[in-house]
Amino acid sequence: MSPVRRGKELPIHNRLPALRAERGMSRAELAEAIEVNPQTIGALERGDHYPSLDLALRICAVFDLPVEAVFSRAPREGDA
Repeated sequence: MSPVRRGKELPIHNRLPALRAERGMSRAELAEAIEVNPQTIGALERGDHYPSLDLALRICAVFDLPVEAVFSRAPREGDA
């Protein structure tokens, strides 16, 4: 599934860079785990695209976290 193009209102923020850093995981490693290319991870981290529900759930499964721990409507303090 491909990511959804970024919306101007109601942005979706994510903690992917912080979560990857905590686990010593590269973009390529996360991409391989969720079966996308590394450029997709970069686009998600920059906020250029939003994940589909399926992709968001696959990401959360890798980190063993609920959706709300990875994605939010408001930026979290200390996250990139």
